[in-house]
Amino acid sequence: MTHLSRRQFLAASAASTMAALLPLPLAAQQTRLLRATTRTLDIAGRAVAVKGILDANGRSGLFLDPGERFRIDLANDLDTETILHWHGQIPPNAQDGVPDAPQPTLAAGERRSFDFAATPGTHWMHSHIPVQEMELLASPLIVRRAEDLAADRQEVTVLLQDLSFRPAEEVLAEITGGGVMAGMDHGMGGMGHDMGDMGGMMHDIGAMGHEMAGMSGGGMSMAAMDLNDFNFDAYLANDRTLDDPEVVTVDKGGRVLLRVINGSAATVFWVDTGALSARAVATDGNPIQPVGGSRFGLAMGQRLDLELDLPTEGGAFPILALREGAVERTGIILATQGAKVGRIAGASDTAHPAFSGDLSQEAKFTALSSLEDRATDHSDNLMLGGSMMPYLWTIDGQGWGNHRPIEALSGERVVLTFHNMSMMAHPMHLHGHHFQVVALNGQTVKGALRDTVHIPPMSMVSVALDAGEAARWMLHCHHMPHLATGMMTEFVVSA
Repeated sequence: MTHLSRRQFLAASAASTMAALLPLPLAAQQTRLLRATTRTLDIAGRAVAVKGILDANGRSGLFLDPGERFRIDLANDLDTETILHWHGQIPPNAQDGVPDAPQPTLAAGERRSFDFAATPGTHWMHSHIPVQEMELLASPLIVRRAEDLAADRQEVTVLLQDLSFRPAEEVLAEITGGGVMAGMDHGMGGMGHDMGDMGGMMHDIGAMGHEMAGMSGGGMSMAAMDLNDFNFDAYLANDRTLDDPEVVTVDKGGRVLLRVINGSAATVFWVDTGALSARAVATDGNPIQPVGGSRFGLAMGQRLDLELDLPTEGGAFPILALREGAVERTGIILATQGAKVGRIAGASDTAHPAFSGDLSQEAKFTALSSLEDRATDHSDNLMLGGSMMPYLWTIDGQGWGNHRPIEALSGERVVLTFHNMSMMAHPMHLHGHHFQVVALNGQTVKGALRDTVHIPPMSMVSVALDAGEAARWMLHCHHMPHLATGMMTEFVVSA
């Protein structure tokens, strides 16, 4: 994982300024290479074969400077087909990275070019084939802003993931009871859109939201919710566990921008900064009004930027990711030169609380730059449902293939309201757009700008967006077993 010290940041800033002054041919941007490949991790002395996304130098992740285009060649070095989604980016729909929607997967050995204007912020890239994401085919995708280079602070990026030592297909089959839908790994485009009576009924029961808001106002007990549906063998921060955590050297009295990405398949984490007070300054790559604290929840697919000030006396400072509703934890350690780094157990003494119980954290987040105020042209309600037995998760009572597309015209202001009628939370991700949270359990807010919003059980969240390119954009739960059993629909934008 690439981390920039404050000194490197200042040098990069000067270099960026010089590049801006160069004649265009001299400042021309080269195409970068990314490889979808296999690698081996050492997890507590055990060699584990996983997948990964590496650059030409064998490093994980892609880091772009302000104004730099997303211009890459993706080489598939795997022995199977794959495709990558650029999560948080707003590419042309043809480059969005969903199997057969509209481009096909990359065959083994194939290479494909991508070129579009990069969206700034903390983002990530991952396979849109659920078993491959569970095999760690993911990495950070960081697009810096000019103010990032101007700031006198060190950047540290942390990618959180969950890992099973067993084959991902076997794990997914165990979680879902073998109920993975045909076509969820491939052929996502071109399926039918017929919808049964249940879907139509669920679509029209928005009035139930008032009852739901009352039920969820005080949060829910862990016993009432289904928090975790699989115990993974390891929980990783930058490919490592607390048996051998990454130790990042930082400056005494320095400032750190911690970019945290939850790239796990099915795990919600608390990000705990311990002795260091933090300021949350961005959600899903979008700046927010700073919110202080030392523990923040982060659902699958979401990102959170935290600003930390280190004490002048220095020391070692664990940054931990705590699995909600369980004892497991992972993390990294920030340490000044010469500080003693102690050993941290991979499990806490008691289970960590649930993050998924309420919307109190989301209520604290306010976008630094809100969407333009304008009338709503189109609104829609999406009912999120499902159960653990049988393991089946739906939108409007339907799975993928029988789904009801959400329709809008390009340029329209659209408000989508997610009603979660299930006892499990759902991080809902929309491709090709960023949206603003505008209501929580019916209460109007000017919330954060996001691309992935976490909907607790028996809760409602409304988001507003301006419909973009006329195309079919995926809208789905970012809990991989939920996605694999069909919890996905389309946001269909027409010209």
